[in-house]
Amino acid sequence: MSKDIRPTSPHLTVYRWQITMVLSIMHRITGMGLVVGTALLVAWLYVAAYDAANYSYMHDLLSSIPGKLLLLGWTLAFYFHLANGIRHLFWDMGQGFSIPQTTRSGWAVLIFTLIMTGATWCPYVMDAGQ
Repeated sequence: MSKDIRPTSPHLTVYRWQITMVLSIMHRITGMGLVVGTALLVAWLYVAAYDAANYSYMHDLLSSIPGKLLLLGWTLAFYFHLANGIRHLFWDMGQGFSIPQTTRSGWAVLIFTLIMTGATWCPYVMDAGQ
């Protein structure tokens, strides 16, 4: 059999995108983002505790618009990864595998992420306006 006429495997372009597919990909991406963001927060804690000379640099970095956006992204990733991880724990117990249940739990993960991120950042945004 020639290599030119071999059957090809289905690829992402063949499948219709579903919420479970998107959340699975996002779970991996947010996991990597949490590693980077947590390293940044650990560096900030280290500088705050042991390196007073560079604390102002780190404070300026995290207080800037890009720094705040990084922290906002880290917060979103944290809550998403938390909620989706809890969803996976239920799956590990054999619960919630029907298609309607996976769709509902997927939307619940997204809603939880947005509500908790908003609840975390809302007091900060309200104080910044005063």
